[in-house]
Amino acid sequence: MKLPRNLFKSGLKGDQPLYGVWASMASAYVAEIVASFDYDWMLIDGEHAPNTVPMIRDQLLSVMSYSTQPVVRAVSGDAVLIKQLLDIGAQTLMIPMVESPEQAREMLRAMRYPPEGIRGAGGGLTRATRWDGISDYLRTAHEELCLVVQIESRKGVSAARAIAEVDGVDAVFIGPVDLSVDMGHPGNPRHPEVQAAIRQVIEAAAAAGKACGILAPAYEDAERYRAWGCRFIAVGIDITLLRQAALANLAAFRPEQILTQEEPQGY
Repeated sequence: MKLPRNLFKSGLKGDQPLYGVWASMASAYVAEIVASFDYDWMLIDGEHAPNTVPMIRDQLLSVMSYSTQPVVRAVSGDAVLIKQLLDIGAQTLMIPMVESPEQAREMLRAMRYPPEGIRGAGGGLTRATRWDGISDYLRTAHEELCLVVQIESRKGVSAARAIAEVDGVDAVFIGPVDLSVDMGHPGNPRHPEVQAAIRQVIEAAAAAGKACGILAPAYEDAERYRAWGCRFIAVGIDITLLRQAALANLAAFRPEQILTQEEPQGY
């Protein structure tokens, strides 16, 4: 049995933008429905959604027959949790709130087996090895693993170039709302200071030869970030898409009822 190819990782090297969707409902059934629309990638959120490791595994299983590539966001950079996520078969991990190249290197070590890293070898106990069906997994796993580090603070912005230059970091991802909060403009990622910081990170990643991504559910934001050089963009959030559709549906039957919907910001 061969090691599964990570099409998200290889896609980052292409010349076409990759459009993704946030999966926050903590449901394998919903994740499969969203995957059926053929977004390029899907963020299975383990940070803000109420997901456990078994629930993330179920979502990975539910989308594996679709072209949408799963990216799993951990709740933190805890090495034990990273080991569990890799063992259930996640090949692309997003780690939130990375603020230094040293921290990025620690995340990389958590994803590699010794001597390059500290990942424990579960062998036949793990789905990642297909229960020892992939005979050379311990030697080759790193070839298809992808590390995305999330920059969402002023400290992270200042270190963006050094973080992106870490060998083994495949991409950086900007958290615009957290960044806006840290910069003193809570919930306003379009503030000129926040926009300048976002562009600084995009350019730093490009200078380091790495892909940069961002969450941008509003069309005009997504187009602006694409023009600035973002390679992968989350353009929808499952919860927001459901809420917007429900509001529009109800408004059709209750035109006298004023229903408002703020633009989605995400997190």
